[in-house]
Amino acid sequence: QVQLVESGGGLAQTGGSLRLSCTASGAVDRIDALNWYRQGPGKQRELVAQLTADGSTDYTDSVKGRFAISRDSAKNTVYLQMRGLRPEDTAVYYCNAEITMDVTIGSTWVGWGQGTLVTVSS
Repeated sequence: QVQLVESGGGLAQTGGSLRLSCTASGAVDRIDALNWYRQGPGKQRELVAQLTADGSTDYTDSVKGRFAISRDSAKNTVYLQMRGLRPEDTAVYYCNAEITMDVTIGSTWVGWGQGTLVTVSS
């Protein structure tokens, strides 16, 4: 009933930029909160950025000042703008969202996208 799809990953050079998108489709009324996670090679999945229902944001220390999370409510899309990329940012990036479903359903959906790969070359 709800799908989350990430896009925007790819190959970047050190110091470069990428913008990831996470779009919700299906029986969606609004995205209430959304988190971006990443899992690098041989590493555990870690929380990178948070966007709460009241619009506040938070970031893990390693990306503060370089990454920015934002939303376009009209498009049911949340973005992760990444600047100053480093090789250690190489990972599969996942979005995890809490969504209020269509008013005819009237419930909350929580789930994950499939991930998008970001590779940063040195």
